[in-house]
Amino acid sequence: MKAVIVHYLGRVQGVGFCFTVKSLARGFDIVGTVTNLPDARVEQVVQGEAEEVDAFLQAIRESVLAGHIQEEVINPRDVESGLRGFQILD
Repeated sequence: MKAVIVHYLGRVQGVGFCFTVKSLARGFDIVGTVTNLPDARVEQVVQGEAEEVDAFLQAIRESVLAGHIQEEVINPRDVESGLRGFQILD
């Protein structure tokens, strides 16, 4: 299992970023969350088999969101038990 926290910088709020990420997540065997942060970044937590996590992150890079992302910062995190589905947090 692999778990990461990803911060996206750029014009990533107010463009449907979280909804698009949630929609993309349906095509992968992952769990996690995505949320807008007060400092205009988007934070995403993703967990699953390494291949699924990596493929999901690549799908985001190749999606319509690519033009809005100026920087993507990925850091590992501990795998959490009990996560279910993929949710947008307020």
